[in-house]
Amino acid sequence: TNVLNLDELKSNLDQFFLVICGIFILFMQTGFAFLEAGSVRSKNTTNIIMKNVLDLFIGAIMYFAIGYSFAYGKPGNAFIANDGNFTYAGWFFQYVFAATASTIVSGAMAERTEFTTYMVYFTFLTGFVYPVVAHWCWSEVGWLKVGMAHGLSYIDYAGSGVVHLTGGSAALVGAIALGPRIGRFKPDGTVNDLPGHTVTVAALGGFILFVGFMAFNGGSQLSISNPGDGNVVALSVMNTVLGGASGAIVAMLVYKTTDAIRGEDHYWSLLITINGGLAGMVSMCAGCNDMLPWAAVVIGTIAGLAFMGWHHLMLFCKIDDPLDAVAVHLGGGLAGVLLAPIFSFGWNLLGAVAIIGWTVAISTLLFGSMKLLGVLRVSEADELRGLDEIKHGEPAYPIKSYSDQ
Repeated sequence: TNVLNLDELKSNLDQFFLVICGIFILFMQTGFAFLEAGSVRSKNTTNIIMKNVLDLFIGAIMYFAIGYSFAYGKPGNAFIANDGNFTYAGWFFQYVFAATASTIVSGAMAERTEFTTYMVYFTFLTGFVYPVVAHWCWSEVGWLKVGMAHGLSYIDYAGSGVVHLTGGSAALVGAIALGPRIGRFKPDGTVNDLPGHTVTVAALGGFILFVGFMAFNGGSQLSISNPGDGNVVALSVMNTVLGGASGAIVAMLVYKTTDAIRGEDHYWSLLITINGGLAGMVSMCAGCNDMLPWAAVVIGTIAGLAFMGWHHLMLFCKIDDPLDAVAVHLGGGLAGVLLAPIFSFGWNLLGAVAIIGWTVAISTLLFGSMKLLGVLRVSEADELRGLDEIKHGEPAYPIKSYSDQ
């Protein structure tokens, strides 16, 4: 009886651990909503927050109906699973990861995407695209996971590839398919700044995401009752902080010094610093459970540099990403996937190529068909007026609220 009670206690403790960590990860959706809302113009605030709300709710239905089955169901093959058996705590924890992958894309496609088209997209990503990648990498029979039996090892502890590379790749395809916002690039090709309407709200979102990443990475241990679990969780949290810190500092310094070298106005950018920190934490997702803290600083530093590289590359290619979502998640995720497994680089490189290839192929098919049908982007008149009033009838900042006249 004592043994049985101990087993029950361990089971309850592990489920409690997953639920609590899952709640913190779910709260990251608040961070995404604030970061995105603050980074768009005031006329599109309601629209972007509405998309974040539906990411949670429609995503939950899709992940319950088919997503979890495709990812972790048994029996399954190396490509996809098909049975829906799950534990409640396990389903919830995996669902919030799927919702995170979906939300990444909304920032890159902000201010110009048709609302109904966006609902189709994230339904498809949460229900099919992301679960297939999760199955490859985290299911017992997934082809990247099974590679371990042959002396190979795809290392992605908390989802640098599974979550962030998937979301970042889809975001890149979506941003390309949409084209830039009206006025983003001048006729001579130079960049026209279209600042978000409130840095304060965007920064609040960044802080919430920083906290959420502790649960995102620490909770990926999936248990807390076994010997050594606590130490792995604590190490993951510490490395996440250090990786984020180094990514933020490097991005801040690079942004400041490169503009100074070019003889341009140079500033200590808050938003660049926040995104650099997020990129550093994204890079930690791959191997934060099994690296020394100094390695976290090194990888976070490289992730900060990768973020800045992708930031400038996107602008050079005239690809408009209002949130720098591609630079943060694809750039930071790729850095983490390739740098975490120093001795298994080739297999993780194959995994990164497969994840990008799968997501880009399906996203190209999806966004390309929507573009051909003329349903992907709003009209020029609607984009100029703003989506809050046109699509929702609830402008976040109605002019009449600022005056009695």
